[in-house]
Amino acid sequence: MKVLITRRVPEEAVRKLKSHFSVAHHDSSTTIARSRLLRAVRDIDGLLCLLTEKVNGELLDAAPKLKIVATATVGVDHIDLAQATKRDIPVTHTPGVLTETCADFTWALLLASARRVVEGDRFMRAGKFKGWDMLMFLGTDVYGKTLGIVGFGRIGQGVARRAKGFGMKILYYDKIRAGLDTEQELNAEFVNFDRLIQESDFITLHTVLDETTRHLIGKSEFKKMKKSAYLVNASRGPIVDEKALVATLKSGVIRGAALDVYEFEPKMVSGLSRLPNVVLAPHLSSASRETRKKMALLAAESLIDYLIFKKNPRYLANPECVSLSRPTPLRAA
Repeated sequence: MKVLITRRVPEEAVRKLKSHFSVAHHDSSTTIARSRLLRAVRDIDGLLCLLTEKVNGELLDAAPKLKIVATATVGVDHIDLAQATKRDIPVTHTPGVLTETCADFTWALLLASARRVVEGDRFMRAGKFKGWDMLMFLGTDVYGKTLGIVGFGRIGQGVARRAKGFGMKILYYDKIRAGLDTEQELNAEFVNFDRLIQESDFITLHTVLDETTRHLIGKSEFKKMKKSAYLVNASRGPIVDEKALVATLKSGVIRGAALDVYEFEPKMVSGLSRLPNVVLAPHLSSASRETRKKMALLAAESLIDYLIFKKNPRYLANPECVSLSRPTPLRAA
């Protein structure tokens, strides 16, 4: 059997797959051209992809032998699950293994934004530092402030656990309320979306991208925020209306923002990169050596489990596929 890996991934995952399959590998840091991808999937049994590949009806039609898709990501918004299920193709993803790493990086963004770390770094590199100044690069305290968490799954709860160490009041909003034990453990209060937006000093986003969350944060939401508020997006870019964010930061409607993802990734909307009050990262939230290795290996193991050992893989995004051999857990959040 043959599998295709669409991007550069940790070598451990490639070796694991090569021990079981004939492997075609687009071993590059850049996205494979769509026309080339459509040709490459013609004779494959399994696909290991990343979020840069759109796995839609067009691609699935071009891959008549395809039996399973394994994405080395937690999000599956780049995959048309309905089309995959219609063709009885299981789709797997990689939740869980990146929870703590993404929660860590959310805090890196939050602290860097609040304490103006990136501005200070540029200032030093430019040779502008002439000595300590009591009013230079004044930031915002984090300890004791109110943190609003939008999306209270694994990563959102990981962010809340860290917030306890900062003595923060924790508000959260999610479509599904967490259990009472979780709320008590994390000292987190379930509130409606408007209250979270209005009362939080820092707002972090960890929700999935779908039609109900696209532009969840836009012009009207920015107007409801505190003028001293900071927004951190480490989920998916289109959850924030990026043009509205640029206008908001220019006019001082909120104090700052930090982004790891972008509405038109890898591009940014005009003006965003020139703003001093936004921290910009190139989609790094899960980018630790340990975690990226775990993600790639989990995707590889999903292909092996299903194609070689005829077992249901872990973390199915569409467990309703009729070809699966036994009952599976619900999709992980």
